[in-house]
Parts: sequence; structure tokens; C-alpha cells
Amino acid sequence: MPSLKQSLLVPGVRPRVIADCCLLIDDEVAAKSGLAGFAIKAGYGVVKALKANIIPEVLEGMLDDFVARLEPFVAAWSAAPTGSLADYLVARPGEIAESLLAISDTRAHKTSNATLRKAYEKLRPMGKRNVEQAVPRLARLVEKYATT
Repeated sequence: MPSLKQSLLVPGVRPRVIADCCLLIDDEVAAKSGLAGFAIKAGYGVVKALKANIIPEVLEGMLDDFVARLEPFVAAWSAAPTGSLADYLVARPGEIAESLLAISDTRAHKTSNATLRKAYEKLRPMGKRNVEQAVPRLARLVEKYATT
């Protein structure tokens, strides 16, 4: 099986992966409920209203890092595949969330903006919960490209 990088980051596939990631994010936001969901939906709407292409642009800039963080999970499954790749990933939401959030953790730690860093640290636990909830959709997206 090719590496995740070879499957997701090649020129003909990468734009489709980014488009699918945008849909994944839209679906995750739409599925949020309650007061926290309202806040997430409102914030997401404001961000998209400020700059229409911000989500695909951010994904373009972070996709290589995301793939690098997911690669060990795919490699572990590939070494001894039992069940589907999606099932393997879905069974590890906390590990995957921590691995992916390490990217933004590093960026937040490096920022010289103390206010931004504090805000990130305050919201980080909610971010982990949201990423964990997104793992099933993410797993299906990864499987779609990694096993074809």
C-alpha cells in the first residue's frame, strides 16, 4: 500500500482531498448543537464571511502536516490490517486528536502574541473534544483516498 503522502498529496488528488476536508468541516460544524454549538457555528460563519476561501487556504497550508501526523496510524494498520482502515482510526479518537492538535499546539507555542496563545490554551480542551468527534468522518475520508 502506498504511503498516505503518496495517496493524498499528489497533484491530481490533493485538491479533491482539500475539497472533501472543507465539506467535512462544514458537516462537523453543522452537526454541533447546544450553546457550544451555537458559538462554534457563529464563529465559523464570521470567519467564512471575513474571507470566503479561508478554510481551503488554511487546509492547503496544513495538509502536509496533517498527513504526516496521520501517517503512523495508517502505517500501523497497514502492517497488520484487521478490519478496515476507517475502523482502525475510529477506535483511536483521543490519540488521533492529540496528534493532529500537536500541529496547532506548536504554532500557538511559537506565536509572539500572548493573547492569542492564552486564548488557544483556554479553548484547547474543547478543540480536542471536537476533533475526537470528527474522527469518524476523517477516518472515512482518509480511507477513501488511502485504499484506492
